[in-house]
Amino acid sequence: MQITTRLATFDDISQLNELIALSVRGLSKDYYTPNQIESAIKYVFGVDTQLVIDGTYYVAEIDNNIVGCGGWSKRNTLYGGDQHKEIEDPLLDPKHDAARIRAFFVHPGYARQGVGRHIINVCEATAKQNGFNSFELGATLPGVPLYIAMGYEAIERVDASLPDGEILGILKMRKAI
Repeated sequence: MQITTRLATFDDISQLNELIALSVRGLSKDYYTPNQIESAIKYVFGVDTQLVIDGTYYVAEIDNNIVGCGGWSKRNTLYGGDQHKEIEDPLLDPKHDAARIRAFFVHPGYARQGVGRHIINVCEATAKQNGFNSFELGATLPGVPLYIAMGYEAIERVDASLPDGEILGILKMRKAI
């Protein structure tokens, strides 16, 4: 099984949003309630088109099938798709700030087969090439074991309060190189 990555395009967005919903529903059920999952899909999870514009969002494919997505950002937002952002996303300074590892989702049928790890390695390498020496992310609970295995440490709990009253457990994590 060979995993390849390419930059996401605007033509991918519809399919990626479907993948994201499938991933969240399939991989989060042991960590969140059904109401939390549906609320998160509605209010938080989705493609952040700024990552596509910046050329920092990747699609993972196996046999030309999209099996995952994820990216890194030189902007301040820690997590969330377009529906979660209300203001312009200011640029970070790689001399002082950590690059953001963002919006990682894997098709449930390909979970725990190296897809997420592959995309993170691509993102970290590219962020390093852009001058960043540390990384931060907002991890949902299903992703925490992968991030710990890749050297990330929990900094603080930053649970998201959603408009319908649901609370989504999120951990802010960091890795320095």
